[in-house]
Amino acid sequence: MFFCVKIINFAYMNILHIETSTIVCSAAWSKNGEPQKQLINLTDGQHAKQLPLFIDELLNDIHSQSLNLDAVSIGSGPGSYTGLRIATATAKGLCYAMQIPLIAIDTLQVLVENVKEKQNFCNQLPTDTLLCPMIDARRMEVYCALYDAQGQRLTDVEAKVITNDSFSDYLSQGKVLFFGDGAGKCKAVLTHPNAVFVEGIVPEARYMATLAKEKYEKAETENTAYYNPFYLKEYQAIKSKNKVL
Repeated sequence: MFFCVKIINFAYMNILHIETSTIVCSAAWSKNGEPQKQLINLTDGQHAKQLPLFIDELLNDIHSQSLNLDAVSIGSGPGSYTGLRIATATAKGLCYAMQIPLIAIDTLQVLVENVKEKQNFCNQLPTDTLLCPMIDARRMEVYCALYDAQGQRLTDVEAKVITNDSFSDYLSQGKVLFFGDGAGKCKAVLTHPNAVFVEGIVPEARYMATLAKEKYEKAETENTAYYNPFYLKEYQAIKSKNKVL
């Protein structure tokens, strides 16, 4: 009896990365886990308009090098309901059309990968410093979890209302590094001397490269037909203040 074995050459693994979980819209592509090019808009949150343009440019770049796309990775949330839906619909369309796998990457983990790259800053902190990425969830609520300095998650992802007592048990034992678009509003509340805040850390698609490569090699992919983002909370529509004439 003979068996046909498909050999995958990971040296030529090309993955498209999409991250729109927050107001930041970014897309990138990587070759064998190394980011090659990223397109990003940090401000206006027009994901439905920007994302197709970003992807078109990146796919043209890939094809111009006579390369094929092997997978699409997506920031799975938690985060903006609308942003996550746009990315999901786009990624599913690409995966169906090209018959390639879909990979989901935790958005908080993407933030952790970003801050870990800031070596000059992180090297000044104790090795037992905890990392706490925060995504804004309106008012004084954030999506967050705690990670160790190596990027391993220690607590479940949760929607947490921040008060003066938040993280007090951890802060009493050592430094906790807070970052992400939800951290800024917590700075005035979390005043413990062990609370350290870092600005400018956003979920950029290029920081998904290594994480997506690892999942691809382990065949940890999603069922494209049934995949849904990690919303964490139910969608809440906001009633318009405009009067109907």
